[in-house]
Amino acid sequence: VYPRSAIKIFQALPFISSNAHILFNLTKKNIAISCSSHAGEPEHIYVLKKWLEKIGISLKQLKCGIHNPLDEQSSNNIFLSGKNPTQLHNNCAGKHLAMISGCLANKMEIDNYIDFNHPYQKLIRQSLERFMQLEIQNKYIGTDGCGVPQYAFPLTNIASSMINLIKEKEKRKKYSNTINIILSAIIKFPILIGGHNRFDSEIIKITKGRLFCKGGAEGVLIFADFTKKIGGVIKILDGNNRAIPSIAMQIFLKLKLLSENEINKLKNWTTQSLF
Repeated sequence: VYPRSAIKIFQALPFISSNAHILFNLTKKNIAISCSSHAGEPEHIYVLKKWLEKIGISLKQLKCGIHNPLDEQSSNNIFLSGKNPTQLHNNCAGKHLAMISGCLANKMEIDNYIDFNHPYQKLIRQSLERFMQLEIQNKYIGTDGCGVPQYAFPLTNIASSMINLIKEKEKRKKYSNTINIILSAIIKFPILIGGHNRFDSEIIKITKGRLFCKGGAEGVLIFADFTKKIGGVIKILDGNNRAIPSIAMQIFLKLKLLSENEINKLKNWTTQSLF
């Protein structure tokens, strides 16, 4: 399975490890959106624009490509204004700004930062291999929709990465401090990793970060309960994300990961029409 956007928290590790967030005076909002598949709402674009200014690069240096905002209202507003979307509206723009910032902090070339053999991409692979507990194989290397190298892993290893995330958060290990910096930013600004009325953002917001989850393309959702120490992955076979919330909610209920109050606040996600 190519988990793609779901594993952005691991792809952000070299960014924080480089201390780019300190060097460029980046905020928790920047850190949160570095792990996002953002919906292109105004608050997302504002944070990304400020980030662009802080590191002093131009829009054209982002190699993520351009698409309309995932949020329908934001997309309609751009169309009605007569303007065009930019690279910042790409849902992976935060990840790309994190990679460029990490390259700058590490004094690495940024013109080819998405190339497979770029030293920064090697750092990302090291992070993924550590948490997945599996060496990346050549036959499972692809290219994500935003242009960066992407890697496939067995579902068991993706599930294990969530358990390893929980362990790394709690213990003094290599990435513990980095993981806690990222998670604290996501918990403070959950809307920035997705958007309003986005399932992963809502779960993090309602549970106050006790339950972390992140959706990805092709019907993937990873989750980790930091209190009950339960983690896992959901994959929809046909790749359609619309089934994720209802299935995830049933799993969360079976595993007793949500309180009665949280269930009540999230009840609209359990009764979604899939047709």
